[in-house]
Amino acid sequence: MRGNRSVVSAALALAGAAALVTGCSSHSDNASTPAAGAPGTAAAAPVATVAPAGAVTAFGPIGALLAEPGSGRILALDPTGLSLRIADPADAGAPRTITLPSRATGLALGAPGEVLVSAGREVLRVDIATAAVHPVPVDGEVRAVARRADGSLVAGLDGGRVRILDPAGRPSRTIDGLGTVDAVAVTTSAIATLDLDQTSLTELDLAHDRAGLALRAGLGATHVIGDRFGRMLATDTSGGALLVYSTDPLLLRQRFPVGVAPYALAYDERSDTVWLTLTGSNEVVGFDLSTGIPEEVGRFATVRQPNSLTIDSRTGDMFVGSATGDGLQRIGADQRKRGQ
Repeated sequence: MRGNRSVVSAALALAGAAALVTGCSSHSDNASTPAAGAPGTAAAAPVATVAPAGAVTAFGPIGALLAEPGSGRILALDPTGLSLRIADPADAGAPRTITLPSRATGLALGAPGEVLVSAGREVLRVDIATAAVHPVPVDGEVRAVARRADGSLVAGLDGGRVRILDPAGRPSRTIDGLGTVDAVAVTTSAIATLDLDQTSLTELDLAHDRAGLALRAGLGATHVIGDRFGRMLATDTSGGALLVYSTDPLLLRQRFPVGVAPYALAYDERSDTVWLTLTGSNEVVGFDLSTGIPEEVGRFATVRQPNSLTIDSRTGDMFVGSATGDGLQRIGADQRKRGQ
């Protein structure tokens, strides 16, 4: 089942319905698993002692990153959520800065040449070429947004709701009864939401417009994305693990230890690998998931506090953003191949 990559938002989990994997390639219930604690957060990264791989460009603090494949430009959201910068990796000039009308909580790919920003009671469509901002009003505070393959938008709202908008931005369906919706992830046929407080992942039952099966997402999950094989991939930041779920029905297929405080996630469609940052050690590490057991394919030193990550799907180049203002790091696809 193939789907398109997208950033995901969160939803209610049914406590006690979680199946926690104890091995790398099987899943089972485990009553002895420690209870989830407070919501996961990025570790306070140590001072870097190893030079970052690739090239580093001076940049202010970065809260979120996204590579827009049509233009090759990099979108960087300020940690305050009040401004968005558009940088061209091929141009050494200063990035263009857009002041946002409301505090933004996340970025997602829109139509070609467009990026979506969840901000206040709107989804902002940002035109990469002109920097024009086109707001789409939504009945609620938008906490996260994602675009489906058919052009419809999935907006995670306050009050435990998900609103699905048609390609023109008109409301078409609403699913409520969820917990906090902190992130939304989509594949071709599935939508899942992440609840940071309950550290749970919920697949939406689209046939009946309601919440579907919910599973615990480790000890403190922070990010979730969908890949082109219909899987949901999440970082269990508190548990130091990568979580791999299948959908329809939602099942935890793999729980793989990866290091200290995994945080940001990106999927490389060119090589079918998932990359994640380790905020506890200033590293980025990649895994091949094709064999059923994650196989490490690369590990690189990063800028300090690597809280954001994106991959240019055209070139395979990877970009890592420092939340402390230590720069925007670029690790070329060729360099990553040599490191494998």
